[in-house]
Amino acid sequence: MPRAKKTEKHNDIDIMRHSTAHILAHAAKNIWPGTKLGIGPVIENGFYYDIETKSPVTDNNLPKLEEEMRRIIKQNLSFKKSWMTTKEAIKFFQKKNETYKVDLIKDLAKQKEKKVSLYSTGKDFVDLCTGPHVENTKNVPIDGFSLTQVTRAYWRGDEKNAQLTRIYGLAFKTRKELQAHLELMKEMEKRDHRKIGTALDLFSFHDVAPGAAFWHPRGMIVVKELEKYWRAIHDNAGYQEISTPIMVKTKVFEKSGHWKYYKENIFYFDVENEVFALKPMNCPESTYVYNSNIRSFRDLPLRLSEIGRLHRNELSGTLGGLFRVRQLTMDDDHTFLREDQVQEEIEKIIALVEKFYSLFNLTPRFFLSTKPDKAQGTPKQWKNAELALAAALKSQKRHFEIKAKDGAFYGPKIDIHISDALGRDWQLATIQLDLVMLPEQFDLHYIDAKGKKVRPMVIHRAIFGSFERFIGVLLEHTAGNLPVWLSPNQVRILPVAERHASYGSSIIKMLREKGLRADMAEPNQTLGKNIREAEITKTPFLLIIGDREVTSKMVSVRERGKGDKGAMTPEEFIEMIKNAIPQELR
Repeated sequence: MPRAKKTEKHNDIDIMRHSTAHILAHAAKNIWPGTKLGIGPVIENGFYYDIETKSPVTDNNLPKLEEEMRRIIKQNLSFKKSWMTTKEAIKFFQKKNETYKVDLIKDLAKQKEKKVSLYSTGKDFVDLCTGPHVENTKNVPIDGFSLTQVTRAYWRGDEKNAQLTRIYGLAFKTRKELQAHLELMKEMEKRDHRKIGTALDLFSFHDVAPGAAFWHPRGMIVVKELEKYWRAIHDNAGYQEISTPIMVKTKVFEKSGHWKYYKENIFYFDVENEVFALKPMNCPESTYVYNSNIRSFRDLPLRLSEIGRLHRNELSGTLGGLFRVRQLTMDDDHTFLREDQVQEEIEKIIALVEKFYSLFNLTPRFFLSTKPDKAQGTPKQWKNAELALAAALKSQKRHFEIKAKDGAFYGPKIDIHISDALGRDWQLATIQLDLVMLPEQFDLHYIDAKGKKVRPMVIHRAIFGSFERFIGVLLEHTAGNLPVWLSPNQVRILPVAERHASYGSSIIKMLREKGLRADMAEPNQTLGKNIREAEITKTPFLLIIGDREVTSKMVSVRERGKGDKGAMTPEEFIEMIKNAIPQELR
């Protein structure tokens, strides 16, 4: 394992997980002699280790590996630390044919490291590692770990390098904690948004466009309903929507600084001897709209919102459903304002975010990120900006935590997190104050009351983050049981027999005239099968129609998650479903 920084802090659980990774490597070499070791760091809830073996390793090998790990633990082997010079260590690991360890040590030598530390367990196993470890293998709970998955990973994350086998594991202090986490993982698997998206026929992914979702008709209903609400609340709050080009000359991003620091993530190509790029963010282009007119202090704040299609060149190995994509749709706003308007504007944004999240029963948590060590702008600008953000949170009586030195180089920010139904933490919205980047790089100004040119400040702000990621989070949070207003199909008519279909069609017509989304199940299938199919698609309301309902001009209502609601007239049902939709969305 590579050396950690001398200032790195460790806690007991991380030390135990680190030691368990070490034991995994030991077990792998015992089972497959000649195994070469890569790295094996601690990760959230566990660890992994990258290895190279002569024969393929699959998930089927995990029970045997676990058995060997437990055998090693039972031997009560001490973790013994020793030191070598980098030259000695290179020779030592070359002799063992540990080419990846040699690669790491050579890098350390380039960094002027004179010595490296090694840990051994037993007579034969030695690993390059800075530690720390537990004192003895018996300090690793024998029933507190579980190997979970075998994948492939490029050495040092570079696709030009060899692919190694990566073995993941979980590790906890007790079997009870491990079992609780395994149960959580099962629930997470059931709620995987990719599975739900397929079951609900919302979207799909295809090899012809890695990292880009193909949105199906039902999925586009979800997207359009979110856009509809987004536009409604922004129109009411005084935002003005713009749309900027997807493809622009790279000089835009050279000016903003993104080309220098973000080039590897930008798709770019030559067009008529000029280099163009697919925009990875909306920020720089909004300034061209701002600068298209002379702005007065009376025009501010000027709120320019955009639902922009972006492209980012993420590595193929990092792509994952809607959570990590190459093509994304960002809900953005860039508000240009005077310094004295910052606090009030932030207060309004906080209220807007809370209003939006309340629709999904999500409670936001706030974090104020302050000035980093390397920052642009004057100390006075930073002090005033941080005070304004803090004052906005305090005036709204919102509890917040400080993320010291976690602001961007161009200004402090408010990060907004939520917890989903499984207790997982997600950062979605961000309110970023820009003191210098856009204003300075794009020469922004307004004319003040004295006729002088003054730099505005800019607030970068997103509520969804991206439509793709937000929808993925929402599907997992709700397990696919989307709110009534957002469900692709809100009502399904279930005719008991073919003769009831005509009455069902008249009900569909009535519902659609009221702006509700409804369809009818196949009348030639059994009622039980139609109910099961409707439950799979998470339809909020089912209307069962048989002889009695046709005769009485009623419908029998079944609500998702609540069961039978009894018989009622179509008009009564329409009133009922509208009451299930927030007032502003009816």
